[in-house]
Amino acid sequence: MLLTAVLTPAEEGGFVALNPETGTTTQGETVEEAVRNLKEATEIFLEEFPTHQMPHPVVTTFEVAHA
Repeated sequence: MLLTAVLTPAEEGGFVALNPETGTTTQGETVEEAVRNLKEATEIFLEEFPTHQMPHPVVTTFEVAHA
């Protein structure tokens, strides 16, 4: 099963990883660690909620004016 990982830098260092299909979120010191942790968390989530509907996320960008 191919799922999405969205990674953002964490304020305290490292990365926060989100899987938008399930809502699982983790973090790690490196991108690789964050994705590995996200994979584990998502597998546990899917064991608990095997019938969870996973819509395909829409990823896009938008621009805002900053003050």
